[in-house]
Amino acid sequence: MDRMLLMRSFVTVAQLGSFNGAARTLNSSGSLVSRHVAELERQIGVRLVNRTARSVSLTEQGLRYCEFAARILAEIEAEEAHIGQQHDRAEGQLSVVCPKWIGSLDVGDAIAAFAAAHPKISVRFELGGLSERTYDFLDSGFDVALHTRDLRDSRVHLKKIASLPFTVCASEEYVKRNGSLAHPNDLNAHDCLVHVNEPVWRLGEGSTSSLHKIRNVAFSSNSYIALQKAAVQGLGIALLPQRSAYDDLVSGALLAQLPSLPVPQRPLFAVYGPGQTVPRKIVALLEFLSRWFRENPIPVLGT
Repeated sequence: MDRMLLMRSFVTVAQLGSFNGAARTLNSSGSLVSRHVAELERQIGVRLVNRTARSVSLTEQGLRYCEFAARILAEIEAEEAHIGQQHDRAEGQLSVVCPKWIGSLDVGDAIAAFAAAHPKISVRFELGGLSERTYDFLDSGFDVALHTRDLRDSRVHLKKIASLPFTVCASEEYVKRNGSLAHPNDLNAHDCLVHVNEPVWRLGEGSTSSLHKIRNVAFSSNSYIALQKAAVQGLGIALLPQRSAYDDLVSGALLAQLPSLPVPQRPLFAVYGPGQTVPRKIVALLEFLSRWFRENPIPVLGT
């Protein structure tokens, strides 16, 4: 039988001096409360209560154990109340993990702004190390994982935070040397700079959407920043996050290719643990990130 239940019955009997009174307080029966105390005595191996027809009193061991049990129960109640308050308030520790490339760009800025806006939340923000298994971040001690790929896993909660625009671009030097990209099918005739996790590019949307396996890989990396630097150096055509490439596109260091053919945007998802009630600190993060991306859109080129 649960020791906490037995202790609570015993302490209530001791405080009220009555099994029936304890039963009314605990919304139970006198016989059940009596069995609880008897079972506690059996487990401990000493008599805690003197029972008579008219009264209930504690033995010497009962007095000592009552003080101990009451203190333990009070500490448990206080800690549970504290944890409950933390759950309902935006405070405490919050651990977030996301891919390196987006953590170095948009998300890094947004998380820093969130930490500044919520000084009672101590943020731990790590880049990289995300597993293909959606829920592994929980085993690694993280509260929230940010992903830029479609996810379907009933074991976790999922919220779309934003859509991230991408662009196909190349340097002016490369274009002068090799010509602009006139059609997606012409990619095979060009040097391409490819993310190692993205050997196939999807270009166009809706009925114009098509997949293109990149065959002429002139340079590859697991970093979009490295790909952008290679593109600026004239090594080839790259598919880059527009947030990262924006300044180079504005300055002319990079030129947009196929500007009339849209590149599908990538979703930014926040993934967090299961449960019907979500800690307030996580809710605060999700609301802040969604608002931050709405309020900090990437400017439209040429405006």
